Amino acid sequence: MLKEFKEFAMRGNVVDMAVGIIIGVAFGAIVQSLVADVIMPPIGLILGNVDFSNLFVVLKEGAAAAPYASLAEAQKAGAVTINYGKFLNAVMSFVIVAFAVFMLIRAINQLKRKEEVAPTTKECPQCFSTIPIKAKRCPNCTSQL
Repeated sequence: MLKEFKEFAMRGNVVDMAVGIIIGVAFGAIVQSLVADVIMPPIGLILGNVDFSNLFVVLKEGAAAAPYASLAEAQKAGAVTINYGKFLNAVMSFVIVAFAVFMLIRAINQLKRKEEVAPTTKECPQCFSTIPIKAKRCPNCTSQL
């Protein structure tokens, strides 16, 4: 059984997929930090010193009475909250990752288009030999094309 698993794991597609997942997780962490630490603070500053990670709505108060100054304080008190600020950060992260994937796919498609070159030869319909695409008469069987 261990031998079969080793054969499965060493297939090219499985290894490629594992590398892709590892790079994807690392990229996701970078994007998450970019959104939480670089993009959202200036947006919050523009909107009047809003800290998006601390935007929440209290559904049920905890042991200590509301209002809570921060999400951490509300969670420490045991309050039930809807954390829409964290959701906004996650949406922003998703948009950035989706844009990066779109740009990657676009670049791959452009490379594929460059690889597709126009054919320079064709096949004679009479003798089936390969001839230049601009030929008007086959050099092998002399048939009119």
